[in-house]
Amino acid sequence: MALLKPSKFISSVGSLTPSLATLPIRSSSWWTEVQMGPPDPILGVTEAFKRDTNSKKMNLGVGAYRDDNGKPYVLSCVRKAEALIASKMLDKEYLPIGGLGDFNKACAELALGPDSEVLKSKRSITVQTISGTGSLRIGANFLSRFHTVARDVYLPKPSWGNHTPIFRDAGMQLKAYRYYDPATCGFDFTGALDDVSKIPEHSVIMLHACAHNPTGVDPRPEQWKELSAVIKKRKLLVFFDMAYQGFASGDIDRDAWAVRYFLEQGHNVLLSQSFAKNMGLYGERVGGFTVVCADAEEAKRVESQLKILIRPIYSNPPMNGARIASTILSTPELRSTWLEEVKGMADRIIKMREMLVTNLKKEGSTHNWQHVIDQIGMFCFTGLKPEQVERLTKEFSVYMTKDGRISVAGVTSGNVGYLAHAIHQVTK
Repeated sequence: MALLKPSKFISSVGSLTPSLATLPIRSSSWWTEVQMGPPDPILGVTEAFKRDTNSKKMNLGVGAYRDDNGKPYVLSCVRKAEALIASKMLDKEYLPIGGLGDFNKACAELALGPDSEVLKSKRSITVQTISGTGSLRIGANFLSRFHTVARDVYLPKPSWGNHTPIFRDAGMQLKAYRYYDPATCGFDFTGALDDVSKIPEHSVIMLHACAHNPTGVDPRPEQWKELSAVIKKRKLLVFFDMAYQGFASGDIDRDAWAVRYFLEQGHNVLLSQSFAKNMGLYGERVGGFTVVCADAEEAKRVESQLKILIRPIYSNPPMNGARIASTILSTPELRSTWLEEVKGMADRIIKMREMLVTNLKKEGSTHNWQHVIDQIGMFCFTGLKPEQVERLTKEFSVYMTKDGRISVAGVTSGNVGYLAHAIHQVTK
């Protein structure tokens, strides 16, 4: 009963209430030390483009395919796959941590080839990821936790801008090897071989399987062979980033040639894949991460750890895009349509490269623009200098990143003449 009696403590608290009301009620921020971060260079180009009122303006910064009218393009095979999936009235339950099994199988077969010894021996594991970026990050986390013999990751110079923060934020150390030669706007094969031959053993080396981003410069098959030999001699762990299979040349086997050759030569590689570009599934975020192991038992152990890594990040991947990609790859009619459409996209890019060079010659340019044709894929390193890029923007409303990289997907038969004229004016 004593608990029911008024206490001095309660009385004293009550007496403090008026004084508490006189104190200023103001919360200080937890984030006063947070500084404004720099804007994304690609998004910055897009924002400036949107503000421009010039009717002839061109955005050559965005890394997404556009048709010859400059419009986003959805593949017909994607629409058909979506209709087929919808007709099945499937549920929306969670996928397993590693993703959709049918997709993982089709994803690996697409990259490694249906007759791959690696697949037949079951010594690889593929998990579905949140597109190529998510794949790379899962790979980086895996390396950070288990590849403790070496912390260095060697990227080609230059490389995709997101490679650096992905590996850095996972705790890996970033290094570089020579790749692009500004003098020729081509592959610095001698420099690359020299640098790779000096990389410390057991380090990780990043290779772009095809359509190198941002340069569009790829090694030739004989150069890949020499690189493979040197990398094998140095005992380096190869991490392939393949974001453009089929979209680069229009031939899925040609674009996967380097990956398959390295496997034939005994490299147990890591591989990231994306279906953003080659199926136009940008917002669906469809990707895969593959680890090639020594044997099936090792693959099972690696799979268990990949699941442990994925679980606290996003638990399991989204299903819709994986269903679309899996349906396309496993349905003969849709697969055939996809191969035609992805070749059509690649061919349009190639044609725009050729038309740009033709129009530059018509303008009277005496520069050698052959590298525009020789490079491959969505992106082209034009060789334009920062001050020339600035003039293109200010005088012609042609937008691109300061390094002179353009997305050829932004070039159409309707604006290629205008682009050639603008480039000629700032380079003559």
